[in-house]
Amino acid sequence: MRLGRKRKQSFGDPVDGILLLDKPAGITSNEALQRARKLLGARKAGHTGSLDPIATGLLPLCFGSSTRWSGYFLGSDKSYKATVRLGETTETGDSEGAVTTRRPVNVSESHVRSILQEFVGTRLQIPPMYSAIKVDGQPLYKLARQGKEIAREPREVTVHNLDFQSYDGRDIELTLRCSSGFYVRTLATEIGEKLETGGHVIALRRLGVAGLVVDQALTLDDLAQLPGSVERRACLGSVGEALDHLPAVELSVDAAFYLCRGQSVRASNLPGEGSVRLYSSATGFLGVGVVGPQGTVAPERLVSTGTQTG
Repeated sequence: MRLGRKRKQSFGDPVDGILLLDKPAGITSNEALQRARKLLGARKAGHTGSLDPIATGLLPLCFGSSTRWSGYFLGSDKSYKATVRLGETTETGDSEGAVTTRRPVNVSESHVRSILQEFVGTRLQIPPMYSAIKVDGQPLYKLARQGKEIAREPREVTVHNLDFQSYDGRDIELTLRCSSGFYVRTLATEIGEKLETGGHVIALRRLGVAGLVVDQALTLDDLAQLPGSVERRACLGSVGEALDHLPAVELSVDAAFYLCRGQSVRASNLPGEGSVRLYSSATGFLGVGVVGPQGTVAPERLVSTGTQTG
């Protein structure tokens, strides 16, 4: 009798869909993912971009075949509400780290308002040492914990809008919408430097990812209070539903055929520009396309592959 290698048994069922989770403070994004995965009894899962342990808010979780779309949401714009405390800098740029400097704060609200707009637009940002970015296969935060500081390549990022909310003489509350890869902790440090007081993040909440908003999200407690996995899985949405902020365009069967093979096709009722959801009467949701010239649309990311085609 021939004995083969014992196959490792997989946990969970092949559950498909996207869960909009309101992550609590105090846990990592991966811990939140694993808790949700266990509650759903799902085999395959992935999140769409880490939130720091201090942060709360929207964390879209992808299950089953929907994990092919994790990269799409990872690369999308994000919106946040942040509270920046002036007068102190920390090792990590947030309240998780040890305080490194303290300075007096004597800054007017008008001064705070005036400097915020200097951070709007596209520019280069140097990622913090306490980040998950890898250098030679090693996450930066591990090197930082060893007391090492290494050069980091600046990255192009965009702040689309940065809005003042309140200021009490010490803490600034603001909201912003930014590109993927932007570090709010670095922004807090830069604001503190500009005001000559130092600064760090003491509260951070993600309000949106692409067109998804945190008001649509469930907490882990909400999920746990449902009777069982059937009821919990009913909370999952499809990829098409998660993209319903994009205009919907239906293609003919022939156009869908060529689009799924990477070609631009003609379509009616297209907006002037931007991304659109694409459907076919024969197969349903196809994926996301980008509007081109002269009434054409090109594939951007398709259900059939889950990968970018452009």
